[in-house]
Amino acid sequence: MNDILHKLEATIHQRRDADPEDSYVASLRAKGRAKMAEKLGEEAVEAVIAAVQGDAAGMTGEAADILFHLMVLLADMGLSVDDVLAELARREGLSGIAEKASRKD
Repeated sequence: MNDILHKLEATIHQRRDADPEDSYVASLRAKGRAKMAEKLGEEAVEAVIAAVQGDAAGMTGEAADILFHLMVLLADMGLSVDDVLAELARREGLSGIAEKASRKD
């Protein structure tokens, strides 16, 4: 299941140093981390709208956009999909309420 995420991650890393006129990833990198974060936020808002409207196809597309933009931002911060998967694994079996409460310490 994670193969496509790892392939996408490799593509993002490969394209980060490309010409910004030829690569969307490189163009985001050239604009800086704040722009990357802004794009992630825009996609999240679009996903919320699709969800509220009950638009399953729209939600699927927006979810893919969120994952893509999140991975671009993770790469910029020197983080990986595996870092996120490790955190999810750490949380597995914990109640969401208990996990959230543990972050307040």
